[in-house]
Amino acid sequence: MEAKGTPREILREAESFLVGGVNSPVRALTKPRPLIVTKGEGPYIYDIEYGELLDNVLGYGPLILGHRHPEVQEEVEKAIENGWLYGALAPVEVDLARLILRYVKPGGKIRFVNSGTEATMLAVRLARAYTGRDKIVKFDGAYHGAHDHVLVAAGSAATHLGAPQSPGIPKCVAENVIVAEYNDFEDIERVFQDHGSEIAGVIVEPVMGNFGVIPPRKGFLQHLRRLTRKHGALLILDEVITGFRLGMRGAQGYYGVEADIVTLGKIIGGGFPVGAVAGNSDIMDMITPKGKVFNAGTFNGHPVTMAAGLATLRVLEREGLSKAVEAAKAFEDIIRDVLDKLNIEYALNRVESMLQVFLGVTNVDSPRKASMANRKLYERLHEEMLRQGVLIPPSQYESIFTSIVHGVREVERFQEAFRVAAGRIGGWSSA
Repeated sequence: MEAKGTPREILREAESFLVGGVNSPVRALTKPRPLIVTKGEGPYIYDIEYGELLDNVLGYGPLILGHRHPEVQEEVEKAIENGWLYGALAPVEVDLARLILRYVKPGGKIRFVNSGTEATMLAVRLARAYTGRDKIVKFDGAYHGAHDHVLVAAGSAATHLGAPQSPGIPKCVAENVIVAEYNDFEDIERVFQDHGSEIAGVIVEPVMGNFGVIPPRKGFLQHLRRLTRKHGALLILDEVITGFRLGMRGAQGYYGVEADIVTLGKIIGGGFPVGAVAGNSDIMDMITPKGKVFNAGTFNGHPVTMAAGLATLRVLEREGLSKAVEAAKAFEDIIRDVLDKLNIEYALNRVESMLQVFLGVTNVDSPRKASMANRKLYERLHEEMLRQGVLIPPSQYESIFTSIVHGVREVERFQEAFRVAAGRIGGWSSA
């Protein structure tokens, strides 16, 4: 039965059945109320009260082609006509695997799972099995999904000991996670000096996309590559966000660094639930049924998801990513121009078609610096933009995304909305 009534009535009903009224916590952050969306079309979504909204969240990254791209929809409909779950190998799984590996890990292999969380969980397990070691290095502020071994933040900065971020994570799990400072060359050197022979792998978002957008310092990823090779550890690039967004080869191609294991998600599912682990064959062959590292899933390689992902990547092969990048660059120019004129202090980070603005600071190259930004001011910006019919993430620590269907009309709409919204949070109204 569909929920009906006013937004307040629908949300009250949602809270009766769903924890917090939502199924993912970031959805509850939208102000003044969570969105209630009935439709998506191209670069727009439609809320039951606000109507048409320019969507610069895009499902938090997967919808690089926008909503309901006709070629993706056509392939999904074809897949559904043939049935939507087999519990057996479908040819489309092989087709998508071949295409992804061509760009991400030539000569390697891939295992499809159902989310980025599942992908990073398997990647960590693989690294430990391959090296025979227990400790994993992650970076403070980095998000790699919602499983125990990555929901760990920095404990003592002096010892790098991990501390559970959530109730329910045993301390013994956190003790095998070492937390380092992202973009800090000396800190990661100390980690390997102290624990090099115990470290199974380093997992890193090549561009932090869950603490705003924080690019790597020049040479930082290459430094990780050298350290891991020197100490016999694996380098895991978490490309759930950056995969096929920074180019067809993702961050590996964009920054010129080769990982042992790459985790993927979001874009490769075309908007359907997906995750994947890709790696060198000697590592991947450790997974069941070839090896003994267990992974299984009823919905792994779901044929509808595979069809959507294959259609999405074929469109990207043909059309490229330039339109999404051009729109993001235009957004960046607009934000800088408006905030400079208003004399509002800010930092703005952009990598291709993902960007974020941090208010009240002038430089953000680490989560620590990002946390110094004025989050309340950003939340006001989000709310004012929503009033102007433009959606940006409700959280300072998410990314603004653009798609290949963001064009001139969308840039103009963003410009007008941002001019009005920034003017209002800056203490005056341009209306």
